[in-house]
Amino acid sequence: MSVTTSNAYGKISISDSAIAKVAKSATLECYGIVDTVSRKLTDSLSEFLKKRTDGKGVKVVSSGDRIYIDINVIIKYGVSINAVAESLKESVKYKVERFTGMIVDTVNVNIIGVKL
Repeated sequence: MSVTTSNAYGKISISDSAIAKVAKSATLECYGIVDTVSRKLTDSLSEFLKKRTDGKGVKVVSSGDRIYIDINVIIKYGVSINAVAESLKESVKYKVERFTGMIVDTVNVNIIGVKL
């Protein structure tokens, strides 16, 4: 799907894949985040076969003008999980809203692993 808006000059459509790339970029800029990872074996398999690597570990669902984001991450050992997750949510929400001009309804952070 995609998020669509229009103004006096025409219609703007942003794909979920483009939003996932922005969310992944914002995620990797956050302190304490090592990488994003896929949660399912089938996702990992498709990445291995080079079918889709752009938004690895980020799932974006759009409904109307609302955006829902799920992020699967590996964090550094020794950081506060709560502080890193809250910082990640705020950063992703801000950057995606600024990029799209739409409302990000939820950002769910799933900690898949810890890197020593």
